[in-house]
Amino acid sequence: MAEFVLTMPDVGEGVAEAELVEWNIKPGDPVHEDMVLAAVMTDKATVEIPSPVAGIVTWLAAEVGDTVAVKAPLVRIETEVATAAPVGDAPEPEAPSDMTEEPPAAEIQPAREINDAPPSPEIEHHKPLASPAVRQRADDLDIDLAQVRGTGPEGHITHADLDAYLTTRSQAERPAVAIAPRDSAVEEVKVTGLRRRIAEKMALSVSRIPHITYVEEIDVTDLEDLRATMNGGRRSGQPKLTILPFLMRALVKTVADHPGMNATFDDEKGVVSHYEAVHIGIATQTPSGLTVPVVRHAETLGLWQCAEEVSRVAEAARTGTAQRDELTGSTITISSLGALGGVVSTPIINYPEVAIIGVNKIMTRPVWDGSRFVPRKMMNLSSSFDHRVVDGWDAAVFIQAVKALLEKPALIFID
Repeated sequence: MAEFVLTMPDVGEGVAEAELVEWNIKPGDPVHEDMVLAAVMTDKATVEIPSPVAGIVTWLAAEVGDTVAVKAPLVRIETEVATAAPVGDAPEPEAPSDMTEEPPAAEIQPAREINDAPPSPEIEHHKPLASPAVRQRADDLDIDLAQVRGTGPEGHITHADLDAYLTTRSQAERPAVAIAPRDSAVEEVKVTGLRRRIAEKMALSVSRIPHITYVEEIDVTDLEDLRATMNGGRRSGQPKLTILPFLMRALVKTVADHPGMNATFDDEKGVVSHYEAVHIGIATQTPSGLTVPVVRHAETLGLWQCAEEVSRVAEAARTGTAQRDELTGSTITISSLGALGGVVSTPIINYPEVAIIGVNKIMTRPVWDGSRFVPRKMMNLSSSFDHRVVDGWDAAVFIQAVKALLEKPALIFID
């Protein structure tokens, strides 16, 4: 029998590490050649990792949510194939000390002087041996692992050891009557994969961009009448028009006179880039979380084409089939929750862009026309701007220009 060590492959140019987002195997499982063992995620894509050999899984290097360096050991497979590369064929990077399962003791036991008597616990100062999951649980429970006796191989601390320690501690500390209420239960959910990427990007945007949010009320009565008329006459196969294609066309016309809004800001270099092409990000809710597929070159698209592209890229994002160029490169973003849009919102800028346009829900309200109150369909645009490069006055002028087009939608079609 031979042991094959599968290392983390090079998953992209300039990528030094990847997050493990899925295991399809566990120790003891049989695998066959080309079987997908795991999936990892980089900033650019999710990549499946197949097995180059058949055999039995003996060891996994990490847990879901851990970050693994390129070329670091990932999986050990016991195989009968004589040509499979055994562990000793090439120098192997040192395995992390907090792996899910540890390699055999001979590989990790540090050299020490032989003594007739085992060292006393009082003078041992080595780091307690435990898996990442056990360490995390101990940290959450405020347990000092040095106080826990490990019963696993080579003294590894297991979850059962933590349970035993907790039982002993609780018996010593709890009062005579201590009944925890049923509603005190807490479910901990590890943030991994796309959800973690979203969290990181949102934190980056908020921490580096001083947001200014400007809210403007818009009368979309005429726009809604036009939209209903056009939807009533749409051809077979054409998507139903929402307000987004009209807003996209209004943005295309408006940024031509306000190029500072169709821009990105490299705050490390101190450079603002204005774009002639209008690549509009469409914030889209998917089963995995919020993603921003991109309608590229919106300046070349008509109203129906905008609707078709929004439908296409949003569906690709929801089904996980969107290509890399459909998820990157936006120059300005639209955020909309549709009928759930609320009265007002404070959208977070899609870093490194400088503007995001938030669409709120349409409501019929009484509006004074100068002589009486009349029912009008009203909608707020809640838009945020990077206050480092966009002044409040310029943001207001920009949104006022968008408002003028949406309130008189015929202007959208006039060059």
